[in-house]
Parts: sequence; structure tokens; C-alpha cells
Amino acid sequence: MIITEPLNTALEARGTTLPLFSELMIRLLDHTVLCRNESKKEAELYDRYLQVHDLVEEYLVVLHIRILHESRFQSVRLFPPGADVPGLSDCDDSFNTGLRQRLSQQEVATILVLRAEYDKSLREGQIDEQGQVVLPMEALNLACKNLLNRPLPESTTDRRSLFRKLRQLRLIRSGNDDAMEDAEAWITIRPDITTLVTDKILAQLIEETLPAEQEPSSEIDQPSTTDIDESSFFNKLPENPPE
Repeated sequence: MIITEPLNTALEARGTTLPLFSELMIRLLDHTVLCRNESKKEAELYDRYLQVHDLVEEYLVVLHIRILHESRFQSVRLFPPGADVPGLSDCDDSFNTGLRQRLSQQEVATILVLRAEYDKSLREGQIDEQGQVVLPMEALNLACKNLLNRPLPESTTDRRSLFRKLRQLRLIRSGNDDAMEDAEAWITIRPDITTLVTDKILAQLIEETLPAEQEPSSEIDQPSTTDIDESSFFNKLPENPPE
């Protein structure tokens, strides 16, 4: 085929194969994010991306999908056409795409608070060598109350669903679902939070809050939704947690 033959040649020159390239592209398009320190599998895929990053970019440019590689934090994230991405030049594409996903009120509220807490720790120099911030669960709950007058969900099911979604987005690292019920538990905020929530959106947190009366649905597949700059962040999530 016109595309397959030169692609095979290019991949061979880079020490890999078409099946391995296909696995990488499927994972990227499905999960939209790779973080090397997430798992052994993602470390393998991230290293493979480094081998063929130019071919990945050429493949995605045809689809108008944007890719941001944070080499310092060893992460790769895809963005839909027209997305406002810090670190990338502006793009004129504005059509809708399946890469975008609306999130529930509770999810957006928590992400905004995580961004604010990350920014606070960054100013205070309380970040580790990987750009991550460690935060007590109780401090996160208090910040949610203070900033948005919206505490973390009291329901065990809703709270587990919330943190599972945040882990899928690679915004946090945390213990298992049971650990999220412990007020003394800790979570780690990834530096990727600054890419998904821009400074402009963070500034809006000071001026306005999310409607407290609009409670998100406890059904994870049919959440109440909100658009906070839909064109700039929040991508399609996998149905199941990554490996």
C-alpha cells in the first residue's frame, strides 16, 4: 500500500515494527495520555514513542490532533483540534471531535481545586524533583469547601468514581479505592494539571464558582455536565482503568 510500505521502511530504520507502532497509536488514541512513571507498560510505550515521535506526529497531524510531550516529566498527551494548549502554538481548527469529553460538576470542581492547590505549592516551592505535589486528603476536602463551597462526595461510590476518573486523566496518583475513604490518606498531584487547566481558567476560580445547586449524577456514564472552555482540555477517557 502507498502508506504502509514507506512506514514500514521508516519504522525499520528506527528499530521497531508496524505492529509495535500500531499498539502505541491505539493506546495513545484510546487513553490520550502516557506517563512513564505510571506503570511498566506505560514506561515501555513511552520509550517506544521516543523512538518514533516524528512518525507519531506525522500520523496525528493528518487528523488535526495535537500532541504535547513534556520531556521533563516524561509524559505525552493528545489534544483535540482547536484546543488551547500551553506550550503549543495556537491552532485554527474548531470542529468538534470525539477526543473531547464533558465532565460532571463535581469532577470539574475537584480538578479546579487541584490546580489551585498545585499552583499554591509551586509558589511555596513544595514540589518534588518530578514536579509533583503531595497533598493530604483532608486538605483537599477543606480546599474544596473553601474555594467552591463544594466538599468531596460523601458517598463511597461517588468518591471512588471521582478519584478513578482523576487517575485515568493522569492528574493524580493515589492509593487504591479503599484508601480514598481514609481522611489521613495522601494524593500526589501530577504536573500535567497545569496543561489541562490553564492560568486563564484558574483565574476564573477567583471570580465565579460552579453552580452548587446542580449536583452531578451518581451514574458515571450519565453525568451532569459543564463546559469550562471545552476547546482547551479534557479528552476522551478509556472505559476501563489503564494497566
